[in-house]
Amino acid sequence: MADKHARSWIGRWLDRLRGRAGEPRKPYVRRHDGLVSLQFVRRQTQSRMVDGDADRLLIDYTRTMFATLLWQPAPAALGLVGLGGGSQAKFAYRHLPDTRIVAVENNPHVVALRGEFGIPDDDERLAVVVDDGFRFVDARPGSFDVLLVDGYDAPGIPAELSTQAFYDACRDALTGTGVMACNLYVRDPETHVAKLRRAFGEDRVLVFDEPKMSNRVAFAWRGPLPALDAQAMTERVPLTIRTLLPEVFHRMAVRIVRQRTLTGR
Repeated sequence: MADKHARSWIGRWLDRLRGRAGEPRKPYVRRHDGLVSLQFVRRQTQSRMVDGDADRLLIDYTRTMFATLLWQPAPAALGLVGLGGGSQAKFAYRHLPDTRIVAVENNPHVVALRGEFGIPDDDERLAVVVDDGFRFVDARPGSFDVLLVDGYDAPGIPAELSTQAFYDACRDALTGTGVMACNLYVRDPETHVAKLRRAFGEDRVLVFDEPKMSNRVAFAWRGPLPALDAQAMTERVPLTIRTLLPEVFHRMAVRIVRQRTLTGR
């Protein structure tokens, strides 16, 4: 009887996380201590912004992912898998005025809250698409100079965004010199990294631990690494973005130069 009760409780808990009958789980907005958070459950924050400063990148890994600009300092097209509270979409929209941004989110209830987080309406520079992330990238070969993958549901990274086929599709969705960054907040990040290496090649993946967090950011790219020293590479990034993310670019540029030295590519 105890085991039956436990299984029933676990089932109800999973229903609350995943939604019933396959329906997307509805998130809610929490306002506290000057912050606005997107949450599915009380102790798990999916996205966070400063109330009154919607375009600021508050969480460290979202800042690190913009080191993709070291490869592509002026991307014509930037894709995002996972919208959440739109932190990266808003940052790119404000600070990369010549970049076309397309974000995919599989949960329409998340998209419905875009106004709560100050995400601009769709226009000629920004589009938010409700679709499956795998289907989205698979249908867009050669489309993006930069691809940022941060797709999560309440339990974690969805199974559809954890397959070799997904990472292969991400590679194919990039231009010939494109670059992607993935947020890996999982117990087994090496499983994802191994799939990235199979998709891009052993010497075209770099992984960075977030010192203050329990996640990693993995970068993978097509084409050669920038043939510049760390200073010159950093100075290609728009000045406003370098000023806003001072801890990101030099540290990452040094790692890129080291990678180029090790691989000769």
